[in-house]
Amino acid sequence: MTTRLTIDLDALAANYHTLRAEAAGAEICPVVKANGYGLGATAVSTRLAAEGAKSFFVARLEEGERLRAGLPEATIHVLDGLRAGTQSRLIAARLSPVLTSVEQAKAWQDQPTGLHVDTGMNRLGVSVEEALDLAKTGFRPALLVSHLGRADDPSQSRNPQQLARFRQARAAFPDSPASLAASAGIFLGPDYRFDSVRPGISLYGGGPREIPHPSIRAVARLHAPILQLRDVKAGEAVGYGSMFTAPRAMRIALVGAGYADGIIRCSHRTAKAWLDGCALPFVVVTMDLIAVDVSEQPQAKLGDAVELLGPHALLDDLAKASDSVAHECLVHLSQRAERVYSGG
Repeated sequence: MTTRLTIDLDALAANYHTLRAEAAGAEICPVVKANGYGLGATAVSTRLAAEGAKSFFVARLEEGERLRAGLPEATIHVLDGLRAGTQSRLIAARLSPVLTSVEQAKAWQDQPTGLHVDTGMNRLGVSVEEALDLAKTGFRPALLVSHLGRADDPSQSRNPQQLARFRQARAAFPDSPASLAASAGIFLGPDYRFDSVRPGISLYGGGPREIPHPSIRAVARLHAPILQLRDVKAGEAVGYGSMFTAPRAMRIALVGAGYADGIIRCSHRTAKAWLDGCALPFVVVTMDLIAVDVSEQPQAKLGDAVELLGPHALLDDLAKASDSVAHECLVHLSQRAERVYSGG
């Protein structure tokens, strides 16, 4: 076999419906920025539209232009806002920028738009005070947006603080639909959901709190073949720089994928691959190869397909092993592996 990345569109659809049920009446507006979190924005958006999604979020104007070609009727919001010199392109592609400054609001008064209010994350957006001043001028956004900084931790006091600030801004625009929650925010409860929610990572298989969630299915499945099996004696080194020294006699499988395929190098410390229902600890990750320990899997043979990401090798577990987040692990998946869409 070849190294293969399978994108399970049925699992994507199942996650969409799980999140829609959890959001209890709020519109689900998928976030498909960064090429659909690395899985193909056109393919995932087309399937999500077939499941009922009508509004989508991207980060960049160029992403919105590409998405418009495949979704002629959808509402597409651009989180970057109104960049200088892009107004005509936004209008031509019928994109709705989520404005991030008072100056942008003044330049875009006669077109459908969103307004991003910074409620405490200190990223893009106008302050609450600036939003209140804009309301006094008669400015009325088609969507009021903010973003939570610690929705992954329900115990964080930052969440109710941001909620209170967002409510203050929303009171100034009572007729504008509002959106505060992304994936994790959906699970904070009804107070955070407002009119629409913007799930991203949990559509693609990541748990809303950066740990696996029993109702969120794996969408990306990366499998690679065993290219060689070798016996390593106790005390022998494996890979560059003697990164790993065998503490005992071991059976090692060299698997045909590496950090060039998106498996972050430092994940070797605790990540596990899977074969025939058994976990195989990572030993070393290099550009093209991953060494895994098959000492407890004597039936492993050349050509066997090892699961590096999928229903057993869960995205959040790989992210933790990589000292990263699921979002980064997905967008790092490269184009080198053969890509296959299933369930489309």
